[in-house]
Amino acid sequence: MISLCLLSGCSEYSKVLKSRDAGVRYSYAKKCFDQGKYLQATTLLTDIITPLRGTPEGEDALYMLAMAYYNNHDYINSGSYFKTYYNRYPRGKYAELSRFYSGYGYYLDSPDPQLDQSTTLKAIEELAAFLERFPESDKISIAQNAIFEMQDKLTLKELQNAQLYYNLGNFLGNNYRSAIITAQNAIKTYPYSKYKEDFELIILKSKFQEAKESIQEKQEDRYREVIDEYYSFTANNPESKNLKEAETIFNIARSHVKD
Repeated sequence: MISLCLLSGCSEYSKVLKSRDAGVRYSYAKKCFDQGKYLQATTLLTDIITPLRGTPEGEDALYMLAMAYYNNHDYINSGSYFKTYYNRYPRGKYAELSRFYSGYGYYLDSPDPQLDQSTTLKAIEELAAFLERFPESDKISIAQNAIFEMQDKLTLKELQNAQLYYNLGNFLGNNYRSAIITAQNAIKTYPYSKYKEDFELIILKSKFQEAKESIQEKQEDRYREVIDEYYSFTANNPESKNLKEAETIFNIARSHVKD
């Protein structure tokens, strides 16, 4: 009996799939969506979005297609259709949700920090637009927390880059200078990041290594920069667990500077 039911369901879906009647396909797609058969729903809806445009079902069909992809964890396609929806229906009944789910889907698809972060940037852009467009939404805190989390991810990627430059040292060039620039730019871009102290420590250590490995006539000036950086680091992080390392650097740097 179960096999017959399954065959009957497959037969019904195949029959609807062959139909050229947009209304028939839409009705069955809605049934599939309600049953959690999102792949079938997307297959049925994709070809009828254009024919249904301008009809009472057109708006619902487009949003349903986007949500079917979203519920099936295909956030790239869902984001594309959510964007199509809010551009086509900027005052539509699903405009708020489309803007939110567009960005939140990209957030869910955001990769680990060491990978390309274009999806993360797209998620931040979409969610920031959502916050601006719907400041009274009940999803404001969810969107804000997602943005904060992704900004931390972007900052961590920059921290990893700065650390890599530091580890490379003078291999094929002055990578200490690259570490300093990367860390300084990250602090400017993300001034409230939880990794701010880590960036400041890399800057201090990089300037110290740069001074150590400089030619004689440049050393004293660069050690003075190290001393200035030490004072900045300790002022910003008076209770840092890295104070002992910073003080060691400071004492060495001071020993190379004339009073």
